[in-house]
Amino acid sequence: MRTQPLKPIALFLVPAALLAAGLDLMAQEPGPPPPIATEAASLRVFLDGSIVSSDYVRTEIPFVTYVRDRKDADVHILATSLYSNSGSEYQIEWIGLGAYSDIHFTLKYFSDRLATTDELREGFVRVLKKGLMPFIARTGLEDQVDISYTAAPEKPAAPMSDPWDSWIFSLGLSGSLSGETSYGHESYRGSFSAGRTTEAMKAGVSWNKSISDSRYTIEGEDYLTSTRSWTARGWGIWSLGGHWSAGVAANASGSTYGNIKTSFRISPAVEFDIFPYSESTRKEWTILYRLTYNYNRYLEKTIYDKMSEGLWSQSLTVFFEATQPWGSAYGAVYGSHYFHDAGKYRLTIDGYCSIRIWKGFSVFASGSYSRIHDQLSLAKGELTKDEILLRLKQLSTTYDYYVSLGLSYSFGSKMSRAVNPRMGNLESF
Repeated sequence: MRTQPLKPIALFLVPAALLAAGLDLMAQEPGPPPPIATEAASLRVFLDGSIVSSDYVRTEIPFVTYVRDRKDADVHILATSLYSNSGSEYQIEWIGLGAYSDIHFTLKYFSDRLATTDELREGFVRVLKKGLMPFIARTGLEDQVDISYTAAPEKPAAPMSDPWDSWIFSLGLSGSLSGETSYGHESYRGSFSAGRTTEAMKAGVSWNKSISDSRYTIEGEDYLTSTRSWTARGWGIWSLGGHWSAGVAANASGSTYGNIKTSFRISPAVEFDIFPYSESTRKEWTILYRLTYNYNRYLEKTIYDKMSEGLWSQSLTVFFEATQPWGSAYGAVYGSHYFHDAGKYRLTIDGYCSIRIWKGFSVFASGSYSRIHDQLSLAKGELTKDEILLRLKQLSTTYDYYVSLGLSYSFGSKMSRAVNPRMGNLESF
């Protein structure tokens, strides 16, 4: 009887099985138990929102049990964040559930813009530990928790002098190359920004320029495409109490795609927030009015036979955003028109909503729709097929839209205790 040769898949499976058996034997070696509290005494925690490095949180706070659904939790930790030139402010809310429903409070954590990732997550976890103490005191684990105190200096430290007067500067330069036999692409981008943020005002300037070149080889013939754009901005915004603010912004730009040689805009503006600005990390409902002067110089004559023009316009934006235990949502309505012709207008509706329906099941929807009747810079004449297919120049349109719908459902173990970083790249291989 002839022996059949091993098929290629068998040559793979045999050593794989031996390797798995060896790894299984090694895994059976006893190791130190994880420092996790027993199920009966453990506090069940649901993490939500802008949590900094959830794996790090689970590693550094092992004395609680992390659950996947809010309804299984004793405490819901909801983090929201605001970003500025000087850093990030996190507002962390502890919402007690069930037997802990009488506990509900908020703490803040600020991370300097220059802080490293390790410094950011270390400070975030330090605040989380503080907030968990009122809940831990009811679990019977309080005797297993040590509280340390760092004494303040005997003499108050003198206020630190700031030679930069709260200004933050940033420089950036990047480039990329990609290609294959019949295609090549290169792009470059440079940027600069400076900003100052205080409780009373915000101010800043920014500049960026991008260059993009592509090569297509079709039937031995090369086709080259190129786009250029640049933008310079400046702004100042002043606080006028808990609900009002005023500001002015200026913008200069150029774009081969938009047929803009040079565009200059200046916009004074005023904004009213129905909710106090102090609550903006959880809910915000603003009404912003802007009056704008626009001066444009075009690369090619427009469909209105203009090579340059100066026009006044106005706009109104209503924006709403909320981050709550049930989920998050935002919506915006934007409308603008030119004074010389009210028929030259734009209306945009934009929104997103994510809602937890029941245990492990969430739905989300997002979308936007715009009515567009203000494309004053469109180049006159017919576009070539290459310009249309490669989107080298802006096309005429009366609308654009985007819609996305989805749902997610997860089930299985309620708990999420272990953190295992081994061979993370293999999971997405």
